[in-house]
Amino acid sequence: MNKLLPFTMLLLTGSLHLNAIASPNEAKVYETGEPIAKPMVMSRFVELHNARKIKDIDFKDQQLKTVNLKQHQGKLVMVNLWATWCAPCIKEIPAMQAIKARNKDNDFALVPISIDEDPANIQPFFEKHGFGEYATWIDPDKDIDYIMPADLLPASFFLDGKGNLVGFVRGYIDWTDEGIQPYLDGLIAKYANR
Repeated sequence: MNKLLPFTMLLLTGSLHLNAIASPNEAKVYETGEPIAKPMVMSRFVELHNARKIKDIDFKDQQLKTVNLKQHQGKLVMVNLWATWCAPCIKEIPAMQAIKARNKDNDFALVPISIDEDPANIQPFFEKHGFGEYATWIDPDKDIDYIMPADLLPASFFLDGKGNLVGFVRGYIDWTDEGIQPYLDGLIAKYANR
């Protein structure tokens, strides 16, 4: 008998089991159509072919009040996952502040969500780095994992006006690049009032 057969069967059984687990973003809602042309800086951005319904979960703001992504319906929502221990996140926060300010009159909402296990670390971190005006939601229980993966930071996920996932980019990118705002304008026009 082949000595590798039990190992092969174990691998096969494991891969079948993994494929059978339902993805949290499995429900396709609609086809998104032709993708928007990306600037080079957004080359790793994935615009989904099908918008995907995500689970409705609550988060907390820094005052520990319950908040929800639904409160931004009718807007393109950019969920930016970050943590105080994430060095590239420190570089992204000033760019996130600028994007939020630049789009305050657009159908756009930037929602930073910290996945720090201890939310008490956030305010001292903001003060240390001069991010005093930056507001974030918190997710110490990592409920975000039910709707989007939080295993690589920073990461930004984009939701349409009804809260469906339409795209994402994982890892650091230069959000100050001149091609970013025209690309965001295109995403807003395509998805905010969808």
